[in-house]
Amino acid sequence: MLGRFLVSFILISTLASVAVAQSVSATPGVKANARPAPTPAAPAKEPFDKADVKTMAAQCVSLDTEAGLIEIELYPEQAPESVRNFLNLTATGLFDGTSFSRVVPGFVIQGGNMWSREGGKVARAIGERARRTLPDEPNKILHERGVVSMARPDEPNQATTDFFILVAAAPYLDGKFAAFGRVTKGMEVVDAINKAPVHEEKPDKPVRVRKASLMACKAG
Repeated sequence: MLGRFLVSFILISTLASVAVAQSVSATPGVKANARPAPTPAAPAKEPFDKADVKTMAAQCVSLDTEAGLIEIELYPEQAPESVRNFLNLTATGLFDGTSFSRVVPGFVIQGGNMWSREGGKVARAIGERARRTLPDEPNKILHERGVVSMARPDEPNQATTDFFILVAAAPYLDGKFAAFGRVTKGMEVVDAINKAPVHEEKPDKPVRVRKASLMACKAG
């Protein structure tokens, strides 16, 4: 009698355990062996990530465009992260093949858009790099003719890779946008790009940057 009782108790306990296990495993939306969420990849290291102000100030940039050569000096003491970004994009070749895709006659030419390459498509890694935002760096540099500054939407701290070159003074931008450089040679090229036919700020034939290069700044 006792033996039958023990057998029945063990059988009932076993069935109850199976039922509990089945009810747990059947819970919708829960996986016992769910994969952990992937860890986002760290941004790739770039040449000027650790550069100090002195190192960056010694570098100038040359833009070999379809309309001619534009040379730019940089002011990292005023906008260090904007300059670092500009130098990194130049050094890694990401400006090559982009165009001045926005032109406002009598005001600016704007370049640096990664999607302004011919065909408008970019690799995933370039797209991710193009979405990396910068802190705003308003400073004492006046937005005068020839000044290079970071373009951004109305929201703060949203500058990425786009920059603009002024063909006329725009004092209403002072203290609001991150001016970080100045054209030292080739303003006639900038003017030619600015005067080309446009429709609603889009040039009929966008001028491309064939090659952006680093160069040592000339003394004086």
